[in-house]
Amino acid sequence: MKSTLRWTATASLTLALVLTGSAAAQAKPTTAERNGNTTTVARTSDGRAITNEATAREVAAFWTPERMAGAVDLDIARRANATESSDRVARPNGPAGTVAPVKPRVANDDVSIQLNESAVVGKVYFTTPGGGTASCSASAVASGKRRLVMTAGHCVHQGRGGQWYSNWQFVPRYRNGARPFGTFVAYQLTARTAWVNNSSLDEDMGIAIMHNGGNWGLKVVETVGGHGMRWNWGYNVSLMTALGYPSNLGGGESQYYCQSGTWHAGGQQIRMWCNMTYGSSGGPWLQEYNDQNGLGYINSVVSHGDNPGNGQFDGPYFDNDIKSLYDFAEGLSPA
Repeated sequence: MKSTLRWTATASLTLALVLTGSAAAQAKPTTAERNGNTTTVARTSDGRAITNEATAREVAAFWTPERMAGAVDLDIARRANATESSDRVARPNGPAGTVAPVKPRVANDDVSIQLNESAVVGKVYFTTPGGGTASCSASAVASGKRRLVMTAGHCVHQGRGGQWYSNWQFVPRYRNGARPFGTFVAYQLTARTAWVNNSSLDEDMGIAIMHNGGNWGLKVVETVGGHGMRWNWGYNVSLMTALGYPSNLGGGESQYYCQSGTWHAGGQQIRMWCNMTYGSSGGPWLQEYNDQNGLGYINSVVSHGDNPGNGQFDGPYFDNDIKSLYDFAEGLSPA
């Protein structure tokens, strides 16, 4: 089993990375906050903004198979200084909303795909402020501009008193070193300000905006498709499917899943039964998951467990806050 980092509450490869001119123009060089959301331009570990094709290629080249294999999985144990709402009453805060999933633009001839393994879900790799390498789970999410990858807030930023991660890369449907669709490098990272400033478990949500990339030089959602998203659908869902890369099952080298109903976990959080632990952080909780096309509706992401390995974990309740972050990231994305 790989080692884990206790920070949070927690094959050949063909690259064709392309950053459009509008992406370079829109990338912000400094952290900015708006409407409860915070963003920063993605950077290399030596602080350079990843706003052009050459720098994006450097990041992709940095992630050799050896570095990816050595990346440690973020611990999903509840962080000592994490915060949550003192309100123990479940409070959906608006009408239910839905974004529909979308299929990829390119044909998926990956005949090795397995039951309950989604091409839309993958591993993310990043470097830490201390110079280490780490990983989480994530998934592409449908949007008009087709550049968004959703994960936990603690998979893009360390939380209160911490920093943004660097060299951020998404590998869809990674399995045992194989990268069937190539890799995608982030040029901008976003998270809820309540996570960045206060390590709020209620808002442990993050979205990365990606460069073109992969094996065809396309946008990530064009390449692998994107899950839909739902918010304000209530705390009690009869069947949820969680997908991720837990190091306690398969060493974090392949996707695993669990299924359970959900219930209110206190604060603005939900809980489900699942035996996945470290490395599954940021993986999607999906309503109506279809294992024939690998698509569903993201209704939370893996955040933390009070006692990892006890068969349960928690995620932020998707209310108007996730819709705000989603709209914020989409608004920052180039066409």
